[in-house]
Amino acid sequence: MDLHSRRIVGFATADHLRTELPLSALEMALAQRRPPRGLIHHSDHGSQFTSYEFAHRTAKAGIRLSMGATGTAYDNAVVESFFATLKRERLGEERFLTRAHARRAIAEWIEVIYNRQRRHSSLGYLSPLEFERSRRTTRQRQRVR
Repeated sequence: MDLHSRRIVGFATADHLRTELPLSALEMALAQRRPPRGLIHHSDHGSQFTSYEFAHRTAKAGIRLSMGATGTAYDNAVVESFFATLKRERLGEERFLTRAHARRAIAEWIEVIYNRQRRHSSLGYLSPLEFERSRRTTRQRQRVR
């Protein structure tokens, strides 16, 4: 999640929590955003985020790692809120026939509903994409002056 715009920029699903899972999401985010060096990636202390492979890949991309204190949930509250929203608004009590069906449903909800349509009070009741577009337009106007 890009904390500035609340946009989900990389995601992956799997039936495990090994390092490959966040690496897949990271690669998606890097391809989508092409962030400058110095970006900060914040996570909890899960073994997939503390692994050598994850640290090596983020360092190669110029990403600084940040982790909250053990037992402190507040620093990751925005992402936890996203997962609660995903569960409440999309997954609910639905039972998917296959993992592939679940992946498609999650991806569609993220890309179509969450990023493009769902309004956030923290963004002035704009969707993440609307917020990013408004920020780009504001910066372009400032450059013209």
